[in-house]
Amino acid sequence: MVKKIGILILTLITLPLLAGVYGILHDQISFTISPEYFTKFKFPQFQIGLMGKNHPRLSASVVGFFSTWWTGLIIGIIIGLIGLIMPTTKLMRKSIFGASLRTMGIAVGIGLLGILIGKFIISKLNTEWTIIPNGVTDKSAFLTVGTMHTLSYIGGLIGLTFGVIYQLRLKKVSS
Repeated sequence: MVKKIGILILTLITLPLLAGVYGILHDQISFTISPEYFTKFKFPQFQIGLMGKNHPRLSASVVGFFSTWWTGLIIGIIIGLIGLIMPTTKLMRKSIFGASLRTMGIAVGIGLLGILIGKFIISKLNTEWTIIPNGVTDKSAFLTVGTMHTLSYIGGLIGLTFGVIYQLRLKKVSS
């Protein structure tokens, strides 16, 4: 059981860091699509002042990390605790690794799908968007990035579901 607790602790350290790196990369893509999403929305939301104005990509990385590390912690808690029910530490590691890959892969895939949905559907809707801050000049890009962000979180939840199903099936097969 001591080894399993060690694996759980390692999971609770590793997954928030991986989620933070995902957030950094995600927000670099997002910044490329819509710098205004950050300068007019995310930087004020995260209260990033001068750093945001002088080093916007670095600031986008900070926003990305702090927007996602906590999802990695939640995911780590869930799949780590489920990993504890595995009969061996080897199977626990396999289940956590497999569930993590599924969660991340699906989150990335659905986030990328969010770019397409945002660009070709959401931004084309003829509506008054109250979520867009005043002064945004490229509303289409802003909505594209907003859709990407929203669907990435949804993708994480869907991915976690598939990861948990993977773990439970692995447990059933090993019994």
